[in-house]
Amino acid sequence: MLNQSLPLARTEPCCTPLVREPLTKDWAGDLARMFKALGDPARLQLLSRVASSAGGEACVCDLSSGLDLSQPTISHHLKVLRETGLLECERRGTWVYYWVVPSALAQLSAVLGPSDLGTARPATTATAMPV
Repeated sequence: MLNQSLPLARTEPCCTPLVREPLTKDWAGDLARMFKALGDPARLQLLSRVASSAGGEACVCDLSSGLDLSQPTISHHLKVLRETGLLECERRGTWVYYWVVPSALAQLSAVLGPSDLGTARPATTATAMPV
């Protein structure tokens, strides 16, 4: 079920919302929930697996292979991704198929994507994190 409280993706050209104007409280809350969900490496892997699957969808049976997690844990992570609006699913027989919600990814991209920072303060030099 799609979370109806999420705003539609912003598609205006130019600047990201962070540069153009402050985020509203509601939109910041929605984005924070999505980013928090993606802050877990297992969830990020699951989202990536779904997004990169042939046909843009993946069966739960295919998502669990190669992850060192129990099936209930994988189901929990998929539920969190669904509740934040990043994934949708459909039961087909005994299996559940998942796909990424494009508008949710567009929201994340829009808020952090490239922008015209010509008038912004120059970035400070960051120290590289060891890999």
